[in-house]
Amino acid sequence: MSDQATQAAMPRALKANMLLTDWFFIAYWSVTALAAAKVISLPPGLLYSDYDNPIMVAWNWSFFPLDIVLSLVGLSSVHLAGRNDPKWQKLSTVSLSLTFCAGFMAISFWIITGDFELTWWAPNLYFTIWPLFFLCRMPAANGVPSSSR
Repeated sequence: MSDQATQAAMPRALKANMLLTDWFFIAYWSVTALAAAKVISLPPGLLYSDYDNPIMVAWNWSFFPLDIVLSLVGLSSVHLAGRNDPKWQKLSTVSLSLTFCAGFMAISFWIITGDFELTWWAPNLYFTIWPLFFLCRMPAANGVPSSSR
């Protein structure tokens, strides 16, 4: 039996959450870039706390590389899973790990600063929590499923 035949398919819930997360980040950064270029204007109520502070702007933009990498890796994982390429599992593990980190870093920052805004906490709690459900069930690097240990 080939390696591809023995690989598990990507769970539907994983695929759905990855697509939702990855396209959300791409849309968020597209809108953010358009706003930064003054092509569009966003209502202040949608923006993060102290959004006109250059340090906060830099803090927000510091997530750009992380968010875009996790999105591209996640979308690649979904694409490979659709082709039954077993490499999807390694890529999804990377994407899940980075997604957790992005959400956790934002939540940690707001805890430290004592800033609570539900419109920012909710998505970042989602980015922090959902990957954990799948990371705990991903096969180990040596190919032995975690459930058989």
